Amino acid sequence: MAKRLMFEKPLGMRDTLPFFYNQKTKAREKLTSAILSYGYSLMDTPLLEYHETVGKMSATPEQQLFKLLDQQGHTLVLRPDMTAPIARVAASQLKDTEFPLRLAYEGPVFRAQQTEGGKPAQFEQVGTELIGDHSSYGDAEVIALLVDSLKQSGLDEFVITIGHIGFVKSFFRDLLGEESEVTDLLLQHLYRKNYVGFREDVKMSQLPEETKQALLSILKMRGGEEVFTASKALARNQSCMQAVNELKQLYKILKQYGVDQYVHVDLNLISHMNYYTGILFEGYAPKLGALLCNGGRYDTLLPSFQLNASATGFAIHLERLLEALEVQEQEDDSRVGVIVDDDTHAEGLQKARALRREGLYVLLQHVDQIPDLEKFKEQLHESVDFTEKGGGLNE
Repeated sequence: MAKRLMFEKPLGMRDTLPFFYNQKTKAREKLTSAILSYGYSLMDTPLLEYHETVGKMSATPEQQLFKLLDQQGHTLVLRPDMTAPIARVAASQLKDTEFPLRLAYEGPVFRAQQTEGGKPAQFEQVGTELIGDHSSYGDAEVIALLVDSLKQSGLDEFVITIGHIGFVKSFFRDLLGEESEVTDLLLQHLYRKNYVGFREDVKMSQLPEETKQALLSILKMRGGEEVFTASKALARNQSCMQAVNELKQLYKILKQYGVDQYVHVDLNLISHMNYYTGILFEGYAPKLGALLCNGGRYDTLLPSFQLNASATGFAIHLERLLEALEVQEQEDDSRVGVIVDDDTHAEGLQKARALRREGLYVLLQHVDQIPDLEKFKEQLHESVDFTEKGGGLNE
């Protein structure tokens, strides 16, 4: 093995050192506690799935899939998301279970990176899937649960932006037709939140002036409840009106949940995940330069697995949540150290066992293996040094 590869990791992979591992565990437990309180049940799926099923249904670009062959020659993928695998399970092993199903998960997903841009290829998601509920009440439940989960994790400042994929698609279809290169370009700008690029390409297009003005006006459809009133002038067809009405109903229910102060309306919102069919949403936090969480309604994914059911859900990016919480690396000060020598090992062992029974994290260490005793004690919350006279507890 070349020396330079000895300490390197595959592109996009990261090591999780002890402190951050502990912080991830704590955040994960807080999130799942909130999710379980809403009556959801945790489950897990394999890391490996068939490319022909979950790989294609996941809506993840082919170049981002980690692929490998099994011994029978089947192409497998490391799961790129959790929604498609859970849809597979719901349509097979849980198809006879009474709906609605409330399922939850936590675990790693894998999406290959083509260049080193700081984006992880492996990251952990915590999320939910509400299967078999096609109402606005179902959409509101998962958004309210998302808000409660983030709050319980310790995050105070965040915003959940809600939109409707049906509004954007119907609006563009009415103005630009079924197939249009301009549509694809403008949708890419909206997905990337590149509103400057959107304006420039609209202005430079050969479209009629009236069409240009209509396209530019959609960028103003962001804010609070006032968006619903303003959008009436843009709702050019029945599909647009239906999307706005669904958003209004959703907002009304979110008010009943008491979470509307965290909600922002954005009729420009779209997703790169092509299985979303209705309400969709994204979560952001201050000083976080990437998406914290996202989700929405997907009513065509389960039928792809031969189950006629609608669903909605969310996923929280756990590592980004830690970043939003501004967790800073520091020494673990929750441990108690019991320091012994040859003569006091048996006595120290008994002390360590007694402290562990009290629920403390205790390490037993022979003094001969400690290079610097003072530095060793500094990294501990407390220490019991049996090598000193009295063997007392030192904080």
